[in-house]
Amino acid sequence: MEELDSTLAPVAAPRLRVAQFIVVLFHLTGFVGLAFSRDPDFYLRFTPLTLLLTLGLLLAFQPERNGMFWAFCINVFLIGFVAEFVGVNTGQLFGNYHYGQTLGWQYQGVPPLIGLNWVLITYIAGMLARYVPGPALLRLLAGALLMLVLDVCLEPVAGRFDFWHWNADIIPMRNFRDWFILACLLQFLFQRANFVKYNPLVPLVYLVQLLFFFGLGSLR
Repeated sequence: MEELDSTLAPVAAPRLRVAQFIVVLFHLTGFVGLAFSRDPDFYLRFTPLTLLLTLGLLLAFQPERNGMFWAFCINVFLIGFVAEFVGVNTGQLFGNYHYGQTLGWQYQGVPPLIGLNWVLITYIAGMLARYVPGPALLRLLAGALLMLVLDVCLEPVAGRFDFWHWNADIIPMRNFRDWFILACLLQFLFQRANFVKYNPLVPLVYLVQLLFFFGLGSLR
């Protein structure tokens, strides 16, 4: 890992700074707009763009995007989307909830963009968990916990900004239980996938998203 870091760092440093600036700029603009603007709906329109842009930038810094990497992404997308489909249409996962319009077009009540979000958070949490010393199981649990922390920060503001809505506006504890179980499964797929587990943009993306949703929740 250190050898890979030292090889990529001189080449990627200028591009990395630009990518970090773009990530911070988009999230900071969105935060200010959602928190203080008289027309937050204007900024909510850019939510899909921000997610796709963040994913694109992460892809740009993923070395050697081989078949195993794409298989990992597709599997996580499908598992995440199917889990949401079951949750929305049966209430057997997460609880009783439905999606708003912020995440765009929906199929059977579920926006495909949420599948991409599962890919994003699984990827960045898995990358960060690689720095945790110890056995693979400990890194798996650490990655799942990092995913859960993001959800804990996001849930209080999801309804306010029309991401999704819980029945009676009550977030059930089973949501966090099911989220963690699913996160463990997805982190297992991350660990099993044979591709280069290094991305210098990941720490900033996780931190920015964490602060973004935590900050919005704090202003409620």
